[in-house]
Amino acid sequence: MSQDKPQLHLGAFMRPVSIHTGAWRYPGAFADANFNFGHLRDFTRTLERGCFDAFFMADHLAVLNMPTEALKRSHTVTSFDPLTLLPALATATERIGLIATASTTFEQPYHVARKFASLDWISEGRAGWNIVTTSNPDAALNFGMDDHMEHGERYKRAREFFDVVTGLWDSWADDAFVRDVDSGLYFDPARLHTLNHKGQYLSVRGPLNIARPVQGWPVIVQAGASEPGRQLAAETAEVIFGAAGTIEDARSFYADIKARMAAVGRPPDRLKILPACFVVVGDSVEEARRRRLHLDSLVHYDSGLASLSIMIGTDASKFDPDAPLPEIPESNQSKTQRALVIAAAKEENLTVRQLAQRVGGYPGLSMVGTPRTIADQMEEWLVTKASDGFNVMFPYLPAGLDDFVNLVVPELQRRGIFRKQYTGKTLREHLGLPRPENQFFAR
Repeated sequence: MSQDKPQLHLGAFMRPVSIHTGAWRYPGAFADANFNFGHLRDFTRTLERGCFDAFFMADHLAVLNMPTEALKRSHTVTSFDPLTLLPALATATERIGLIATASTTFEQPYHVARKFASLDWISEGRAGWNIVTTSNPDAALNFGMDDHMEHGERYKRAREFFDVVTGLWDSWADDAFVRDVDSGLYFDPARLHTLNHKGQYLSVRGPLNIARPVQGWPVIVQAGASEPGRQLAAETAEVIFGAAGTIEDARSFYADIKARMAAVGRPPDRLKILPACFVVVGDSVEEARRRRLHLDSLVHYDSGLASLSIMIGTDASKFDPDAPLPEIPESNQSKTQRALVIAAAKEENLTVRQLAQRVGGYPGLSMVGTPRTIADQMEEWLVTKASDGFNVMFPYLPAGLDDFVNLVVPELQRRGIFRKQYTGKTLREHLGLPRPENQFFAR
């Protein structure tokens, strides 16, 4: 693998399987995969065979707040708790990183620090924490609250939460545990720090009752794209789970985050930006598009219609479902989002029905084509500084995952922009991130 070329990083964003609403209905797909540990274990092993940096599992603290008509058809309505599932996957794999979501709004920092430290030890240094503030307002009702915390307040709490968790991870010096059998001294008390944090939102004494994680800290992942989210990422994150619509938008986001990092004194190479990307592979571009259309057709039209109406800012139920999308009047709806939907309809000659099913399935960044055309796109994003890689989302499991690992990964490897084998053991090593120094103890 050429070290002169920039290297692509690949995470697998799984929820814990495909994000597409119709994925569980696709021919050959495992309809029960969200709750079948054997399938999830095999998927993760396939990702490891493909040398992916990490398996990334989202989490939800409430049933998704969507209309019942859509909710009753979604396989993402329920899933395992990530910090129960990932330790089990750690014992079934050897190299792939394991990233889980945990909320700074509804969790307690001591719990989060303890669970992720445990995962890092169980996996021998492969853990990552995706920091979220939780956008679903229904989650508040599950934690004794009548209303969701205001957006800006959630991010202020998240910033303090990060400081507390990382402070707890640094409770012990790396050499604190001497385990001297002859003297009977198990640890050196001078190498233990008590946090004693009292802040605006949190009060935590510490210390953490788990040794400092293998990686020092599990890798910090963040996904917010708002102004507070971008600033939090620039100050704290080591991976950003992005949501770019176009390569131009992605380049702008990339430059903005890197500039913010420089402004707060962080080296820009200490953070990898990996936007979500939905990938459908075929022997030809036409075949890949047919697979995407078939997958989208499995989304109930009524479910997709509501989503389409929201995205274009007008009632789509009045349109002929089997005709092309008519001219859409201007509205207060997001112009970028609206433009992307309209462009997709024109580029692929989609009917209103097909477009509604596309939006209801997955409307975000997609790469649909052959292994070569997909690799072309990924390489362009990498070399033009639109991203450092991708969090790949698979259209259906297991075939969509197998297609990517068996066909796209070798094409990326042939170009010298993706590893042929793991060279490190920890997630930090896979991502080229340094192990953080203990903020309380010098080496």
